[in-house]
This record gives sequence, C-alpha cells and structure tokens, in this order.
Amino acid sequence: MGALIEFRQVSKIYHMGDSAVHAADKVSMQIFRGEFVAIVGQSGSGKSTCMNIIGCLDVPTSGEYLLDGQDVGELSDNALAAIRNRMIGFIFQQYNLLPKLSVEENVEVSMMYAGVPGKERRERALAALERVGLADKLKHLPSQLSGGQQQRVSIARALAGRPSVILADEPTGALDSKTGRDVLRLLQQLNREGNTVVLITHDNSIARKAQRIIRLEDGKVIYDGLPDAEDAVVTDRGEGGSGA
Repeated sequence: MGALIEFRQVSKIYHMGDSAVHAADKVSMQIFRGEFVAIVGQSGSGKSTCMNIIGCLDVPTSGEYLLDGQDVGELSDNALAAIRNRMIGFIFQQYNLLPKLSVEENVEVSMMYAGVPGKERRERALAALERVGLADKLKHLPSQLSGGQQQRVSIARALAGRPSVILADEPTGALDSKTGRDVLRLLQQLNREGNTVVLITHDNSIARKAQRIIRLEDGKVIYDGLPDAEDAVVTDRGEGGSGA
C-alpha cells in the first residue's frame, strides 16, 4: 500500500527582495495511514512550511506532494480547498473557533462548506463531541469554555469531517502542562482508533509521544525514525518559538 502523505524532493522557495529563502530544501518523506508522526524543528527549520504543504494551504516550488496518491502540486485553489475540506482535519494552537457560534455550530461549520446535509451535520457533530467528552456543552459559546475544552472542540471539528489526516499545529502550545497532556492523550487515543495524526511541534516532550519523529533543520530532513533516539531531539537554539 502506498503512503498516505509523500514528499518527493519537495522544495519551497520564498523570494524576499534580491534573496531567496529555501524554507523547504528537497524534502523527501512518507507517512502511512494509521501512523502518529511528529514533525519537529526549531524556529526557521521548515516545519511550518511542510505543514502548510501537507494541509494543502500551499504548494511546492518544485518536487511533488502526493496525498493518497494524488499529486496536489498543480491543482487550482478551488481544488485545493475541496481537498482540505474532504481530507484534512486541522487542529490549531489558538483553536480558531468562531466566538458567536455555539460549540455545536463551530463543529458543523466545515461540514456546511463541504455540503453535508443539515441532519447529518448535527449527527456527526454530536458524535464527535461525545468522543471528546463535550456532549453536554453543545449550546455553550467558546467564551464559556476553558482553553482545554476549546481545544477539544477544535479536535471534534476536525473529527466530524472524517478526514484522512488529522493535522495538529502545536495543539498544546496555548495550554497549561496538565491540560496539554490531556489533549495529547486524546490524540493518542484517536490514533489507536485508526486515525492518522501528524503533529507539528518544537516541544521534545510532546513529540516523543508520537510513534515516529521527522526532524527538520534549515529546510532539510536530518532525522526520520523512532522518538527515543538522540538525533530526534530539537536542540535548544530557537526552542520555544513557533518557528517556520
């Protein structure tokens, strides 16, 4: 079976005045269905660039990105948006909940854009909120929830779309350590249930909960393997920043 996510010599170059910044420099990697993989690196390592490409928020300058066997690099903006809605479940550091919508409505929003009928949207939203332990908060507004609860709403929103990939960008970064561990345990549970999880982080203690670590430095993959190896660790230069 082929990889769910595959980079083939992917480069992303940004031009700033007369200089060219190689945010990703001939990156090759594979992530298979059902894996829990952490992509790590210090600020400027290229991890956010790779996340944006994986999530179809950006396309490579050169090389190929295959998502479930489809080369998405040449697709139109509309086609990329359709793939994001259908295949990617995003979890963001700052939750990205709409403040005037209820918990239930926040979970339903992306399904509405995907054209899911109203009755099915409600059923899927309720099922996802039950999975994250928030079925009793359907009518609450985000402002009535703790940070950890808001992050669980964002996880429910990702799950309700039944994506091929859950893409989590520093999902514990805005939380205290205990709540962060709770969110991470939830992601691990979702992975045990068969979900593919890709975690973007600079935090070694978080990354080492994954099954595999891909470490980037200066836009290149410098380690791809088990999380307990010495080379999997992000050095402390730039650690603590959100990073590119």
